Amino acid sequence: MGFFKPYIIRPRASLIAVIRCFVCLSFLFILPSTVSSQEITQAFKNRVDSLIQAGPKTYSEIDRVVKPERRDTIYMRYFAQRSAEEEYFDGEVYALSQLGRVYRDKSQFSRSLAIHQKALEVAKQAENIEFEIYNLNMISVVFRKTDAIKSALDYSQKALALAETVKNPSMGIKRSINVSLNSIGNIYQSLEQYDLAIEQFRKSLQREEELGNKLGLAINYQNIGECFEAQGKLEESLENYQISLAYNEEINSDKGRVICKSGIAHVYVHLKRTEEALDIFKTILPEAETLGDQEIVAMININLGWTLIDLNKLFEAEQHLIKGLELAQKYNLPSEISEANRFLSDLFSKKGDYKKSLEYYRTAQHYEDEISNDRNLRYVNDMIVRYEAEKKSDQIAALAKDNEAVKQRLAKNKVTFLISGIVLIFLAGLFYVLYRQYQLKNDKKLLTLEQTMLRSQMNPHFLFNSLNSIKLYIINNEKKNAVHYLNKFSKLVRKILEASSLKEIPLAEELETIELYMNIENIRFSNEIDFKITVDEGIDTQLVKIPSMILQPFLENSLWHGLSPKEGDKKIELHVGRDKGGFINIAITDNGVGRQAAEKIKESKVLKRKSLGIDITKERLANFSRDYQNYFNVEILDLFDKVNNASGTKVVLHIPTV
Repeated sequence: MGFFKPYIIRPRASLIAVIRCFVCLSFLFILPSTVSSQEITQAFKNRVDSLIQAGPKTYSEIDRVVKPERRDTIYMRYFAQRSAEEEYFDGEVYALSQLGRVYRDKSQFSRSLAIHQKALEVAKQAENIEFEIYNLNMISVVFRKTDAIKSALDYSQKALALAETVKNPSMGIKRSINVSLNSIGNIYQSLEQYDLAIEQFRKSLQREEELGNKLGLAINYQNIGECFEAQGKLEESLENYQISLAYNEEINSDKGRVICKSGIAHVYVHLKRTEEALDIFKTILPEAETLGDQEIVAMININLGWTLIDLNKLFEAEQHLIKGLELAQKYNLPSEISEANRFLSDLFSKKGDYKKSLEYYRTAQHYEDEISNDRNLRYVNDMIVRYEAEKKSDQIAALAKDNEAVKQRLAKNKVTFLISGIVLIFLAGLFYVLYRQYQLKNDKKLLTLEQTMLRSQMNPHFLFNSLNSIKLYIINNEKKNAVHYLNKFSKLVRKILEASSLKEIPLAEELETIELYMNIENIRFSNEIDFKITVDEGIDTQLVKIPSMILQPFLENSLWHGLSPKEGDKKIELHVGRDKGGFINIAITDNGVGRQAAEKIKESKVLKRKSLGIDITKERLANFSRDYQNYFNVEILDLFDKVNNASGTKVVLHIPTV
């Protein structure tokens, strides 16, 4: 992650010679020869042993097991040592990589570099490309933080080139590609090539979004904000810093929060919101000290001194600038040394001590000249141009190859398209025939159900009993009753025959048919049955459509199974109402013996008559429902009195109105 400086960012010079000396020496103290087992918990030892036995090869698999301890140098040294002993090189390179990161974050760059170099050697030995790419990137980051721009670019490009040779990259390699793009962007940023830097950061940003890596998103938004600030686009800069801060808050990154807030405060100083900037810098300084990254601590002290100069608080400003300078000198941070000296020059100029001001200015200029070494800049710019040219050449070659492959595919696809067209036409015809067969089968099934329903309603038993009842009136010379019921019988038969040819009829017609049916059936019960039809206000029974002859089976069931065996008063009530869901509810309630008792009576009979009317009705309703968004539904409820004795049965039909 980049970290913005008060003045315009200037190119940094290489301290490679010095660093390489440190690298050579630091191999002597990368790791202690042994790690005391007493310092390691048994639980961690067991996990390490299990990990070595399982032998996973990817970063994510190993990280999943030892992630809680990866920032602890003692545990990682133990892991590296045990892995080396057991020749589990993938585990060794993981542990070394984590140690390198820890020392880098503590600004111990020479030690970090030596460990990552060792990790790179082990990764090559293990033939683990993912870890090789990872450590190339980490070495690039260390070089960049120590202003070794040439080496930083070399290693980033090596990492990217190696990653792009992998045909099916793992998640770890994909993330390493993003790190390489971000590192190259940071190098462009150091060279003040801000548009090129932003382009690289946005490439990395897009890839991080695809991977859902919020840490990567936070870093790239921070870097873009730094570039915009350097270009003087303060509003765009502030917007990107705030987006980065939001991601850091989401992933709970203390370091990310400190860096983002520092960037926001930096913009506030430029916008003359100096008091707000001062509050932020003072808040994040102790947080930065807790993190232990001395580069960040040095920079916040220098930025705090710069802000206090702007507020003319010179004594306090000097304290922070001196502290920042001491840290920069201790941890060999050339850019920070240059900037601290430049601000101290401004401070003593304000105090009127021009001699001291000149001394600090000369020191700042010395470091600035070293950083801006022309030969170094030419080399890096040449590398950038060469990299971009090679990249474009490779892209052109790849496009030409793809174009040729497309031509060949098009030639082959002509025949394929023709055959596919014929097959599609054949399949379409076949599906149409199958669909028509399905429709005809359903129509036939519906017709069969209608015929079965008609037979159940016009069954010989019902006709014979009805005519016998009328004949009895004639024999008893009750001509008036005979004519009355004969009229009702003929009207009922006519209605049933008319309704049998219709798919649906108004509810009013069905209620009239049911009333005729109940009047005729009541003859056989010596008019003992009290039958009522009630309709709630607001329901127009002419507008409600239902399948024809749908209610008779439920009334027949109530008569012959519920009321027939019952002594005393016999009631059936048919109520039409509307529920909250907009359904029409038709409730048929009897005060018969109940379903359980009726079943026992039925079982005791020698001749058992199987009633299919209700099953047929349910199947008809299911078929009829296909024309509606909602389904018809039938509920059969057992009724009980206060002492839990059966007191009848209630059948409820839920009829959709649309």
